[in-house]
Amino acid sequence: MTAVTAGERASGTPTLPSVPEPADTGPEFRRRLLEGMAAAIREHGFRESTIADVVRHARTSRRTFYQHFATKQDCYVALLRESNAEMVASIAAAVDRHAPWDRQVPQAIGAWIAASESEPAITLSWIREIPSLGEDARQLQRDFLEAFIALIQNLSDNPELRAAGVPPVSRQVAILLLGGLRELMATTVEDGGAIGDITEVAVAATMALLGPRDGGASAAGSGS
Repeated sequence: MTAVTAGERASGTPTLPSVPEPADTGPEFRRRLLEGMAAAIREHGFRESTIADVVRHARTSRRTFYQHFATKQDCYVALLRESNAEMVASIAAAVDRHAPWDRQVPQAIGAWIAASESEPAITLSWIREIPSLGEDARQLQRDFLEAFIALIQNLSDNPELRAAGVPPVSRQVAILLLGGLRELMATTVEDGGAIGDITEVAVAATMALLGPRDGGASAAGSGS
């Protein structure tokens, strides 16, 4: 039997137990906030976006935002970390490792450009705004760099490329390739061009940098 309190006896009305307000902490709310951040960047860019913009696009509340992220930058970094992981996975999945090497390179570049072209505002924001955002952003840059170095080295280390005389890609050359391609992409977008406009030159430059050399030696194969 449920005990009756003195207050209930006095008023004649039972007091219902309080029910805590549900917390919007499920993964669907985090997903909506990340999508809201992406929409805010498309609309204003990261620096001019506010938490109010994010929650407006996410159709949720500031309370929900702070249940998932401490700051606007935390949400931004989470969005970029997730998009970078998806990009790496999509590039790896796009390459047929049994194809000739001069088909594998266009497959990889095409997947990279397609992923970047799907979100040009976020791609440009990532390249231009992240370097000035402090330690968390620097760690994100480093993690991104390491993931792409591992991807390039992994994709270049297969029997089809070895048979064609393409040597393993060094860390230094992978960094050089990634930095050059990203800067080309950023300047193209800033100048009003489409990311896809760089496809031909990106493929040609990658093949020239990583391709076979006379005698089977290559600068791309020096180092580890």
